Amino acid sequence: MKQIVARIICVISIILIISVSGCVAPSKDNKTTSQTGNFFNPDQPTTEITQTPGYVTEVTPFITATPTNGYRTILPTTLIPQDKYCRIYSTTNTYAYNKTAIAFNLRNPPMYINYTVKPSNYTDIKVVDSKLTGGGEQVLKIDTYSPYSWFEVTVRNRTGGEIYLQDGFGTRKYTVYLNRTLKVLKRDDMQIEFAGNNITATAMVWVKPDANIDDTSQFNMTTDCTYFDPNPRDFVQVGTTSTPRPTWTA
Repeated sequence: MKQIVARIICVISIILIISVSGCVAPSKDNKTTSQTGNFFNPDQPTTEITQTPGYVTEVTPFITATPTNGYRTILPTTLIPQDKYCRIYSTTNTYAYNKTAIAFNLRNPPMYINYTVKPSNYTDIKVVDSKLTGGGEQVLKIDTYSPYSWFEVTVRNRTGGEIYLQDGFGTRKYTVYLNRTLKVLKRDDMQIEFAGNNITATAMVWVKPDANIDDTSQFNMTTDCTYFDPNPRDFVQVGTTSTPRPTWTA
């Protein structure tokens, strides 16, 4: 009887072993697929490697500039000495409704005129109601430019007075840039006028020596001459500085 029971247990064990072995399906093929994650870091995506088709050839990328610290090195633009502009006039004046003028025959334009102004400031005091309950009235002191400070540059034909360019600082028709560069493209015998009020201004006039100045020995090409932007957006504004904001104090 014991032998029969032992045989039955042995047969059942063999059947179970065969059943477990049959649940493991063999691999269908050796194809490699790209899945998200890997064995060591499931959140790190794996890279899928594809074979290069036979109709293209892998080559080394063409390098146009040598990267330096992660940035591309761009060769500087070659500056031509003939493109230098020399200062033919410079003035600093405190204006009180007065005007000065110079004349110059511009045979080889453009002409550049840059200026820096220092307007008068004043403090405007305003009394406003506080938005907070029980806050009462609040006094604000506003430091700003005087509305009476203005500066104007006028470039006109010397004989007939036709205006080619007129720009400046202050008043309602001009900006409040403290520094500005103007460009004159007209070829003519010019009269350049500087006028203003309640303001101090420094202005300089620059031209190319070539065809404009017969004797260039008076210029030091290092200290008296410089380069200007060759591609300005228009004939008036060439590089301005941001407008300072008035300071508010309570």
